[in-house]
Formats: sequence, structure tokens, C-alpha cells
Amino acid sequence: MRRLWLWAALGSVAVPGFAVPALRIAPGSVARSEVVALGRDLVVEGEAQRDVAVINGDARIDGVVAGDVIVLGGSVALSSGARVEGDVFTIGGEIETAPGAQIGGRAVAYPSIGAAWLTLLEGPSLGLSATSPVVLAAKLALLTAWLVLAVGLLAVSGHSMLATSELVGAEPLRNFVTGLTAVLALFVVALGLTAFVPGIAGVPLLALVVLFALLLKLWGMVAVFHALGDWLSRVVLKRRLQPLNAATLGVVVLGAIKLIPWAGTILWWAATFIGIGVALATKFGRREPWLETPPPAGLVLG
Repeated sequence: MRRLWLWAALGSVAVPGFAVPALRIAPGSVARSEVVALGRDLVVEGEAQRDVAVINGDARIDGVVAGDVIVLGGSVALSSGARVEGDVFTIGGEIETAPGAQIGGRAVAYPSIGAAWLTLLEGPSLGLSATSPVVLAAKLALLTAWLVLAVGLLAVSGHSMLATSELVGAEPLRNFVTGLTAVLALFVVALGLTAFVPGIAGVPLLALVVLFALLLKLWGMVAVFHALGDWLSRVVLKRRLQPLNAATLGVVVLGAIKLIPWAGTILWWAATFIGIGVALATKFGRREPWLETPPPAGLVLG
């Protein structure tokens, strides 16, 4: 069911010249899993029991959201009967709340933020046409770099990478929302460091945040490449390829999709969020908690 939700979300990518209807949770309806809208608006009139996320669209909340509301490239509007038990975040938009609307957590909006933050996601920040020779050459160079990275990571940490790849297909939507939340959180942390920490003291901390985000993306994307190539080899080729061959197939297919104007870029973003999310969920394939729980007082470990 989660895979169906993910493909439904990816299928909602807006195509220039065509109006895409909003993704709507009708009154009386309950969404028990995460809800994601790509390239379209989201209207919650019923109840969403998990997080809701919108990329390149607006969110209107008339009902109840038990988790967070995350919007990138759009605004959030809460009616008088809306209730959000978690946080409300938006980058590139505003938060409008009617009298009576309830937000259980924080409400954070960065309406004036441009597209520079999309550099982490390899977005079209150069202001050039998607079919420009410069853009196409840059994309092909990046794909070559991804292939070299895949070879290196599979050679050095093949077991951990395969463990990460397994979770890509098992919980794609959960990984997508986790990655989206992580990117937003890291972005907010970076803004906080630049705003409140003195310049010289804040540079090392900011560098650590950027390095951590970059490591998550690099590791996670290679896992996505392998998962995609492995799935295609089993479904289309009817045989299972070696890990390196599967990752190469994933790079080629996802890279070809990325060359498609608009839709390719948004699908690559989706893969990036999934990769970041799965890298966090598996702790770079180690499958252990990020924070170890200390043993009870008085317990002696032998």
C-alpha cells in the first residue's frame, strides 16, 4: 500500500500547461500513512494520522493532522477548524492561520528564501534552460561522478550499502518523509547558525551540518540506485544482477529520467529525499540506533 501511495504521489507531478487537481482528504476520511503531494496542492478536510508534505504546491488544512505539515515551495493555510498536533514548516511561502486554528508545535516560515537551497538536491539553480548544452553536460558529468561513487562505496562498504538498499523498497514513503523532514531540519539549523552564532565560531558548525547532509545524500542515493537497478533486473530482465551491475543500471535509468524537463527534476528530488531518509533510518547501513540507551544504574556489563 505504501508503494501505491508513493507512485500516486510521483504520478501527480505537474506538467507545464496542464492543471493538476489538488490531492484531497475528504471530510470523514482518514489517512493512516504519510501523505505526500508533488507538484500539486494538498487539501486536508478529514484526518491525517501521520505527517503531510507538499513540494511545489500549497497546503490547506481544514481538518486534523496528527503529525507535521511540511511545505517546500508553497504556503500553508489553516482554517478556523484546523488542528495540527505537530509542527508547521514552509520554505518559499507563508503560514496563514484563521482565528481558532490550533498548532501544537512550532510554526516556521521562510517566505523570502530563494532556490539556492536546492543545490543540495541538484535543482535547476543556474537559470538556464533544461535543454541547454551547459545543463545537459553538467548533468552527464554528475551522473558519471555518481557511477564512480557507487563503485567506490560498493567496493568499500558493500554489506552496509546492501542493507541500506533493502529498506528503500520496503518503506519508500516513510523514507521520503524522513528525508524531507531531515533536509528541512538541517536547513533550519544552518539558518540558525548563520543568524545567531558569530561568524568565525559558526563556520565550523555550519561546515559540519553541510558535511553531514552531503554524506547522507551520497550514501542514500547510491542505495537508491542499487535498489532501482535490482528491482528492474528482477522485474524486466527476470534475473538478478550483481550489486555493481544493478547500481550501474539504476544510475543509467534514473539519470535518463532526470534529463526529462520538469518531471525528471522532481523525480530526482523524490529519489534524493528517499535516499537521505533511508541513510538516516539505517544509520548508513549499520541498522542500529543513532543514540545508544545507557544501561540501568547498577547494571554491570561483563
